[in-house]
Amino acid sequence: MGCLTESCLIITKKITMIEFFQNVFAYEFMRNALFASLLVGVACGVIGTLVVLNRIVFLGGGIAHAAYGGIGLAYYFGQDPLLGAIFFSILSSLGMGAVHLRTKARSDTLIGVMWSIGMAVGIIFVSLTPGFKADLMSYLFGSLLAVSAEDLRVMAIVALLVIVFVSLFFRSLQAISFDETFSTVRNLPVEALYLLMLLMIGLTVVVAMRVVGLILVIAMLTIPPAVANLFWKDMKGMMLLSVGLGWLFSFVGLAAAFALNLQAGPVIILVASVSYILAAAIKKLTAHAS
Repeated sequence: MGCLTESCLIITKKITMIEFFQNVFAYEFMRNALFASLLVGVACGVIGTLVVLNRIVFLGGGIAHAAYGGIGLAYYFGQDPLLGAIFFSILSSLGMGAVHLRTKARSDTLIGVMWSIGMAVGIIFVSLTPGFKADLMSYLFGSLLAVSAEDLRVMAIVALLVIVFVSLFFRSLQAISFDETFSTVRNLPVEALYLLMLLMIGLTVVVAMRVVGLILVIAMLTIPPAVANLFWKDMKGMMLLSVGLGWLFSFVGLAAAFALNLQAGPVIILVASVSYILAAAIKKLTAHAS
């Protein structure tokens, strides 16, 4: 994948870290990329912790891929693909959540079918749309350096919604994450909270698409919390550490992609994946040593 014209003009020689910082704040598209990484890091770190603790990674993946149906439909009817993705992610998160709650024994199969339908609908309508479709590739593979001011506003709104949601229902979310049966006995609104949580996952998936793309978005949701969970079991601590790790992975990945003239999304995920492998190895070595 190529890079944007502005970034290609910058990368004409090896740059020092000081020059990188100067370039980050000198160019608007780099500032937008950095702000987008921070906002998505917050949303993914907080919601991703709930995904990992509730063991619903497959649901997050299903929502992410089903959202592509909304992108295809919106593009076909001349609307903003981001709005289509939001609409489809809301529908798919509620639909998959209802399926999972009602038929847990067969939910993986049914969610897999809904996942496939969403992707198929998106691909069909994209192929039916005349004209060049290069911009749609950014939803599949991410386009961090092409994040606009409007994208940043949407990301900020979603990050704020996630923070408000978790702040309001933190104790209840903690209860259902660690003991769903006990929460049901205590008459907590388990199903309503579960569906709201999936709705937040759906919105987070949509904004994370702009950073790492649909194909890699599930890694952005799960790897930082998975690393945090290796060393921290408290949910609040996990969320805070996940946010910090998300920022760290995004910044290191963005810097590496900028310096090496690579696409930012995959580099960020590669940095996160290598970090998880190293963290797991360190955890295992320290466990054996003790």
